[in-house]
Amino acid sequence: MALFLSSFTNHIDAKGRISVPATFRTAVGGDPFAGIVLFRSFTSNCIEGFSMQRMEKMAAATDQLGAFDKTQDDLTAMLFADARPLQFDVSGRVVIPEDLLKHAGISDDAVFVGRGNSFQIWNPAEFAKAQNESLARLQKTHPTLKL
Repeated sequence: MALFLSSFTNHIDAKGRISVPATFRTAVGGDPFAGIVLFRSFTSNCIEGFSMQRMEKMAAATDQLGAFDKTQDDLTAMLFADARPLQFDVSGRVVIPEDLLKHAGISDDAVFVGRGNSFQIWNPAEFAKAQNESLARLQKTHPTLKL
């Protein structure tokens, strides 16, 4: 399974291409689809990124909801109708569609943020702000994980 770690800031070139971090490309390397799947986040002003295998798991999970359930309708509209499978070019770059960039407020630089089984792409200033807010919440709540 793909594991996305760390954060990387990359520049969007004049042709609209951006290099996907090498470790992220390696994380999806075992996937039959040589690329990533992106869609607008419905929880933050950023872009969500998955491997194709992760998208397949999401499809299976949404099948567990009722066939005509409104939540299932909403989730599938955001997860699948909005999803963009983007293949890597020979240099490991992709062109992120303009509507996704606009949603995230990205113009020149973007931060690829590892989230374990997924990743996000943020406007650098917005990510710094969100990261500081997350740290402040965690320092108040002191969560633990059961391993």
